[in-house]
Amino acid sequence: MLIPTIRTLLLRDLASFQQELEAYPDERLIWATPPGITNSAGTLALHAAGNLQHFIGARLGNTGYVRDRPAEFGSRDVPRADMVADLGRAIAAVGATLDALDPAVLETEHPDSFTNGKRVSVGMLLAHLATHLTYHLGQVDYHRRLVTGDGAIPGVLGVP
Repeated sequence: MLIPTIRTLLLRDLASFQQELEAYPDERLIWATPPGITNSAGTLALHAAGNLQHFIGARLGNTGYVRDRPAEFGSRDVPRADMVADLGRAIAAVGATLDALDPAVLETEHPDSFTNGKRVSVGMLLAHLATHLTYHLGQVDYHRRLVTGDGAIPGVLGVP
């Protein structure tokens, strides 16, 4: 049950991420960093796509994706179309990997350790990745509203 649920949530939120980027009337605003805002929507999009392609696609699905985390946070002015396509690649990697994932793997240790050297189960990491993506999606929604003044909700947020 966990795998299909996580898959549904991740794919929903990745599609919403794409729609949020498309909702900026001026592509340059995607990269705006008003006072008090550390990461632009562009930075968060690059990070979300890279994070999921790495932890799910490459590490669980052997996609061959090679993550460049510094570029996720250091790149600027990446065209919107490129970021939407990168999120599309994350959608494909997440969908294919989770479709093929044996539920028995959920109880095994994920191959990566994290900042504090802690290792977690695949199931715990998948739950973390889903909430982490949703957190960043909320940041992008708020960022878009802040820099555009548009309070519309363009994404597919809501109950799947």
